[in-house]
Amino acid sequence: MKLQPAPPFPFEPTWRRSVRLETLLRLRWFAIVGQSAAILSVFIFMDSALPIEWCMIAVGASAWLNISLRWRYPANHRLTAPEAGASLAWDILQLTFLLSLTGGLENPFAFLLLAPVLISATALPTRMTVIIAGLAIIGATIVALFHMPLPWEWRDELRLPSLYLAGVWVALMLCICFIGIYAWQVAEESRQFNDALAAAELVLAREQHLSQLDGLAAAAAHELGTPLATIALVAKELAGELPKDGPIGEDIKLLGEQVKRCRDILAKLKSLSSGDAPFDTMPLAQLIEEVVQPHRFFDIQINVSLPEIREGEPVLQRNPGVLYGLGNIVENAVDFARSEVNVTARWTETEVTVTVIDDGPGLAADVIDRMGEPYLTHQRVRGRRRPGMSDQPGEEPTGLGLGVFIAKRFLERSGARIAWRNRQAPETGAIVEIIWPKSAFDGISETRPFAAPHPATEA
Repeated sequence: MKLQPAPPFPFEPTWRRSVRLETLLRLRWFAIVGQSAAILSVFIFMDSALPIEWCMIAVGASAWLNISLRWRYPANHRLTAPEAGASLAWDILQLTFLLSLTGGLENPFAFLLLAPVLISATALPTRMTVIIAGLAIIGATIVALFHMPLPWEWRDELRLPSLYLAGVWVALMLCICFIGIYAWQVAEESRQFNDALAAAELVLAREQHLSQLDGLAAAAAHELGTPLATIALVAKELAGELPKDGPIGEDIKLLGEQVKRCRDILAKLKSLSSGDAPFDTMPLAQLIEEVVQPHRFFDIQINVSLPEIREGEPVLQRNPGVLYGLGNIVENAVDFARSEVNVTARWTETEVTVTVIDDGPGLAADVIDRMGEPYLTHQRVRGRRRPGMSDQPGEEPTGLGLGVFIAKRFLERSGARIAWRNRQAPETGAIVEIIWPKSAFDGISETRPFAAPHPATEA
């Protein structure tokens, strides 16, 4: 038994785009509310000489950051590791500033420095977690050495012994290291498990695709073999009965040649199960044509645009996830288009981009920022009847709203990022842009048509 090759596209680690911006914003709003309540309570009810102006400036800066990020990014935006790391670094710096104004390590809220480290350990790569932990240790050390007195309801300043503060600092360091390592270990095991499931899913999808192709080829070869043999026999008998120089002699000869050609085609169909290279790789133009072809039979014109100079065209390994993802986006564009859909591909030394543009009504304002979320549905404005759809306009089933979600996940696993937007007025319609880094295609040389065979293991 031969083991099949590894999944066609390199997997993007789950932490690379695993942190939702919405999650960090909600956590920060929770912190902002808690900090404001604590500061105002101490200032009002304890009559403390608290530098409230500077404290509220620090809290307001976090609120301004949240508002800016909400305005800048859609609700379903996922942060990269550097972006999430920068956000958590800000939280550490802001908390360090507040602690320096309110007693340093004497403040019981100093242990909140653990929160960004814990979040980083569960969602970000090791290198970023080490940076966040190091920043938290630096912040804790600074507030231990340089801080204003702890706000106290009595006029006398509360000064805790240096030995006690040193113990608090050591305890905080141990917590940062121990809890950070433990949380990272648990999250890393979960990430590896999820990546293994994703790899198995794509391998199974590829095997199913090829098995269905092999079965169809074998069935066609078997079913066509008998009538083709009959045609060959009849043609041979006619050739023996009729004169070769007669009016239909050339036709009989041509018929025999075509029968031989059909036999050669059937022989190729029978060999599909051998795993030939043409079914392992495909140029970008072939990928787009395979995705577009099933949708050319409707009353919508599909235009495919490729660079005139095809030198250096990316070649990728066949990936059912990418085929499904692009196919779903093209299908949606055809469903909503009024007359045409334009599919454009271009590539540079660093990126490969596929753009799908339709001339339909475009995306609603309350939907465009949520594209890619599960169970998101809306009614087709203009639909074409397909098998299984209602005969009445506007009564077509919209499904569960998982098509775009699944397509987005498949494309993101291949290393792509996806952007939805509407065309600029007065034009109408939606634009979907799928961008891969060129490194996603670097596993196959562009100077040869097919990849080298993968090593196989005999069992």
